[in-house]
Amino acid sequence: MGTSYFAVPILKSLYQNGYPISVVYTQPPKKSNRGQKLNKSPINLFSENISLEVRIPQTLKNNNEEELYLSELKPDIIVVVSYGQIIPKDLLKIPKYGFLNVHASLLPKWRGAAPIQRSIMNLDNETGISMMKINENLDEGPVCNQYLLKISKKMNSEELSEKLSLLAAEKILDILDNIYNDNIKFKDQDHSKATYAKKIKKIEGKINWDENADKIIGKINGLYPFPGAFFSFNGERYKILKAERSHTNGKAGSIISDDFEICCGEGSIKVLTIQREGKRVQQIKEFLLGTQIKKGDNIA
Repeated sequence: MGTSYFAVPILKSLYQNGYPISVVYTQPPKKSNRGQKLNKSPINLFSENISLEVRIPQTLKNNNEEELYLSELKPDIIVVVSYGQIIPKDLLKIPKYGFLNVHASLLPKWRGAAPIQRSIMNLDNETGISMMKINENLDEGPVCNQYLLKISKKMNSEELSEKLSLLAAEKILDILDNIYNDNIKFKDQDHSKATYAKKIKKIEGKINWDENADKIIGKINGLYPFPGAFFSFNGERYKILKAERSHTNGKAGSIISDDFEICCGEGSIKVLTIQREGKRVQQIKEFLLGTQIKKGDNIA
């Protein structure tokens, strides 16, 4: 059960290493922002490409058809990776070895929908993968293994997601073998240390220039590529896709150099890649040739 790109390397690893995959569950196709075209999920497209059966229920809650289907299938184990649906209590008892969830954080830290983005926005130095058994509560099940990964200050959420996904794709094989061989132990989480990674809202991308430069770069990196960190100038929105730390001080939100350095509450940032609303992505040198924003302007 999976939906996003994060889940694809894990499914690919299981398939290429000969694990018998009976069926794949994913979220139904979604309408694109422009027009009414339906876009299948990355897991849906990959599964069809390798001729795996795909099921796309709108919900698993109170879904007698899917409960009956899974009961008759009698799966050994169901692996869940970035699926995007809550697994109802009635389904949890169906697989022989339960539901195994691949979660992109070191639980109990960053339970919830956006652990990768939140870890970068929080300026964490490390994160990882937790292999856990699903229970009735969100990301609260017992954990069997965790794998740590360092976060560099330049890493954005797309890059970190790819690294974590590849790490999980490698480790899932040993985990499954150990589960089948009854050679693994699941340990309860310390719930008193839990933190939550709430789903990202678009408005969170608005940059507050009174924050320090590191925090702003964390937002830029954490919200790349979607929804993106942005500021507004003369009624238009500008999305900053990449920036680096610089050390000039001045009034927060002011453009302090011809290289598009922007002052923050503490320190400053130098913008490297930017996208004006409705326009294509540009490197800063190209952007500066045509922009109306100049040194001395304030974008706060």
